[in-house]
Amino acid sequence: MHNKIPILIQASVDRLPLSPAKVESEFMELIDGKIKLVVKGSAKKNPKILLSKGLKPKHKIRLFDTTFYLTDPQTTPELLYVVAYILKGSTLYARILYKDISLIWRCASHCTYIKQELWVGKGDIKTVLDEEYEMTFSDESTTDLPLEMQTAMEHILQQSDKQRGSVADIMSVLQKAPGERVAPYADFRIPRKKANSNPKNLVNKGRSVASFMNPNDPRTLKIVKGFEPDFKKGIIEQSKSSSKLYGGPLKRFRILSVNKKIQYYFIAGKKHVWIVPPQALTTELSSFGPRTIDVTADEDLFIPGYEYHYFEDNGNGPELYSQIPKGFAGKECKYDDMK
Repeated sequence: MHNKIPILIQASVDRLPLSPAKVESEFMELIDGKIKLVVKGSAKKNPKILLSKGLKPKHKIRLFDTTFYLTDPQTTPELLYVVAYILKGSTLYARILYKDISLIWRCASHCTYIKQELWVGKGDIKTVLDEEYEMTFSDESTTDLPLEMQTAMEHILQQSDKQRGSVADIMSVLQKAPGERVAPYADFRIPRKKANSNPKNLVNKGRSVASFMNPNDPRTLKIVKGFEPDFKKGIIEQSKSSSKLYGGPLKRFRILSVNKKIQYYFIAGKKHVWIVPPQALTTELSSFGPRTIDVTADEDLFIPGYEYHYFEDNGNGPELYSQIPKGFAGKECKYDDMK
């Protein structure tokens, strides 16, 4: 059985005060020594080719026992990302960390490339029965980076020169899945499975901490006693950022629950306030960057200010679908290209 994972209320970390040259030099000493560099993508057989592509780290973050060596931000039409070399023990793992539309930094678990369209894997999967259909979809919060390093990632984005990235570079790092595979590979799943094998690691015994008594009615939200966000005494971080999509300046709040067992992350814009899925306070991170222990809660509570809408042919012609559940939708975003 997996060991009990320590819990710590950790102040948010920032990137270490090292010059880009110092970070790069330190990193090169590691891979020229006894530290193994592991890559799952097309650069698997020659990991150091990433460095010849200009993907050398310029920033360093340390959280708990995990060190992140990060490139400058890279941009493509598909993704805003950094290449991360994550040091766990005596191994460096090359990963892709990217900024999601919910403005949270996540890792990519794998990727597919079909008809010249890139899709990055969004972690573990869930299977639910929707009326007569069984649906499998990604549990995206399993890829969220620790809340304690979100501000540091924002600082890197704000204070660095963005570089032109490429799909080829992303695929050189990420393991490519055949067809339309949604499920991640074993290297993402197994550490999580091991951590969850010990009941002492589970939050609220693995049960949901928040749910809606009536579907599609946000007024019926119920939060398990003790797991409510502590707005009076539990605010442990406030930071600022900005987003054109969300109307300019944003405020971010990291808030402990009343019982100090989980943490919330609120983002507030001019017209929107939304909640990022809460996280445990466990100190074990996987080689992809996120925690190995989740907090279970109704995902309808964590819809960002704007979400995706799409058309799908249901056999009787195209039908509009939305990721926002009925009863939760507000006005359309003026930037929505579906209009």
